[in-house]
Amino acid sequence: MATPSATRAFRDAHDGRFGESYFRPFGDCRISSIGLGTYLGEPTDGVDRGYEAAILTAIKGGCNVLDTAINYRHQRSERVIGTIFERTAVDRDGVFLATKGGFVPFDGRRPADPAGYVSETYVESGIADPEEFVAGSHCIAPDYIEDQLERSLSNLGTEIDLYYVHNPETQLQARSREAVYDRLEETFVRLEKRVRAGDIGAYGVASWDAFRVPANHGSFLSLAEIRERAETAADRAGRERTGFRAIQLPFNVVMADAYTVAPYETPDGTRSVLEFAADVGLSVFTSASIAQGDLAEGVPEDVAERVPGETPAQKAINFARSPPGVTSSLVGTNSPEHVEENVASGERAPLEAGTFEAVFGSS
Repeated sequence: MATPSATRAFRDAHDGRFGESYFRPFGDCRISSIGLGTYLGEPTDGVDRGYEAAILTAIKGGCNVLDTAINYRHQRSERVIGTIFERTAVDRDGVFLATKGGFVPFDGRRPADPAGYVSETYVESGIADPEEFVAGSHCIAPDYIEDQLERSLSNLGTEIDLYYVHNPETQLQARSREAVYDRLEETFVRLEKRVRAGDIGAYGVASWDAFRVPANHGSFLSLAEIRERAETAADRAGRERTGFRAIQLPFNVVMADAYTVAPYETPDGTRSVLEFAADVGLSVFTSASIAQGDLAEGVPEDVAERVPGETPAQKAINFARSPPGVTSSLVGTNSPEHVEENVASGERAPLEAGTFEAVFGSS
């Protein structure tokens, strides 16, 4: 588990290289505002080796945030991280590790009969009822998520700093919002107990659409309601304070809904999810920070002129990590060369709030 002393030592070891606020607080830990994602790539040994090199390059270069999910590359991304912790001298306590559960993971490769695999592995075994699965591939039922957490703990060979329920808005294809909130609360009770047991340090929700669309959108889930359900879950689990600490969502210069859409009514007016999360003390991890590679080819000219960075990718990353409330911006790559370029973005300070608003307004 990441510890305050080890993450602060990691920060101090890179003192002088990075710009202001490159390392940011997550509780008492200090973590890099640029993180490495592990979604991209085929499930092959060659890509595994690429990720191993990329992760080691990232950690050596000053990035101590790793983000993965059990379904990424059919569990292989988690297993690469586990191998690194087991076989190298990386100080696990200095690295902040997040993973996710919700989408059905295959085991190393796609099976010849995916539906049969799901039935045999999860339904016939009694882990989940068939009606719990949406589109045959997504489930957030308590027993299922607990099973996924156990598999992730085994894959990684270590405790998990932040465990996300992965894209719960997928469930809205088959059930009402209220039913999804109810299911999340039941699952949160289990996760509160796992926080208390020390298997995970905190938990949250990773989303794609849920938090960055208007309240009348079919994929909308209210972060305010989810946070209330987490507080109720903590009470039910006998904990004084909820372990619900973070969200993950897409944010970049061409996908900025998390900043522009304001579905939350507050005494101070309507608020975007980024503003609301900051108001209530939730950490935000942004995904798709370079739009899955598209922004590495170029960012809008008016933004490029005002955001620091030597390359389009660096400008995109610095934009993504500039909004108030963002803890870390994730960039997925299995290329050590791209990792070096991405982490070097942090040598420049992010935009200040007023400058960010001005740049954003011009985009």
